[in-house]
Amino acid sequence: MTTSIPDLAFLFKGAVLGFSIAAPVGPIGVLCIRRTLEGGMASGFVSGLGAAAADGLYGTVAAFGIASVTGFLISGTLWLRLAGGIFLIWLGMTTLLKKPATAGEEIPVSPLKRSLAGDFGTTFLLTLTNPMTIMFFTAVFAGLGLGSTGGRSVPAILLVIGVFSGSAAWWLGLSLFFSLFRQKTGPVTMKWINRLSGAVIAGFGLVAFWSATGL
Repeated sequence: MTTSIPDLAFLFKGAVLGFSIAAPVGPIGVLCIRRTLEGGMASGFVSGLGAAAADGLYGTVAAFGIASVTGFLISGTLWLRLAGGIFLIWLGMTTLLKKPATAGEEIPVSPLKRSLAGDFGTTFLLTLTNPMTIMFFTAVFAGLGLGSTGGRSVPAILLVIGVFSGSAAWWLGLSLFFSLFRQKTGPVTMKWINRLSGAVIAGFGLVAFWSATGL
């Protein structure tokens, strides 16, 4: 299996695509910002990696033209939206009601006091419950000539690696930027951040639930 210069272009295309998918501020972005301010850069970055991993997984399905998996995910769009909406509402409400450190008590400095596996898992599951992701990747990869890879797996592999790397780069930059403000975030400020971010996340959940049910 050899890699040519034209094949390497797929790595760059994937990186640009992954960065572009991650950049728009949505529930995952709000969640990562809040976790960075509360738990440190590692918590925010690992949360972002959960979303990047899900993007990479969906990208793999689309790049290799796994029609059975794609068809199954698209057929379950309604249930995925319902599950994602309910999950976001629950996550938003728990964030909104979360009590920050009390007066005189510092926000924990070590991000290891948090569950990094939990940070990764929640964003991974949230991203997987967005059926538009698989449709988006399928359409884009088909446009790039990778709707069905046949025997040429190198371009597909490089494209998926690029998607993950580009997405991860965005989350690294985001968590690094907001970690600079962490030491200036006291309990009172954190309380309002919890309220605002919780309301926004729950709002995204309500929209997803409404779009799935039509209520």
